[in-house]
Amino acid sequence: MIVIVPILALVSGIIIGIFLPVQVTPLYARYIAIVILVALDTIFGGIRTILELKFDATIFLSGFFVNSLLGVILIFIGDRLGVDLYLAAIVAFGVRIFQNLAVIRRYIIKRLSDKIKGEGHE
Repeated sequence: MIVIVPILALVSGIIIGIFLPVQVTPLYARYIAIVILVALDTIFGGIRTILELKFDATIFLSGFFVNSLLGVILIFIGDRLGVDLYLAAIVAFGVRIFQNLAVIRRYIIKRLSDKIKGEGHE
């Protein structure tokens, strides 16, 4: 049941984002892209820890804010140096999102497989 909360929050955020008429200037587009990646990483990481029975709300929230701050700092420094440092954050968070999603997928498949095997032997 608790896994449903982050999924509902993600879907609600996407729906609200689609229907709100907000224009993002190119200056802030990279910042918002990093924060979106951080949010997705945090959500999938949270779902993963819930499934592993290791969820801690403090770690969940601090991870979001610290990772957001680090991403924004990388973009800011990169802008000042004329280097696309934000690409490092995109790659790092992208890899983590796919890793967390792979663990979640494996957990769900194993759980469904175990359930089907359990029903077949009764």
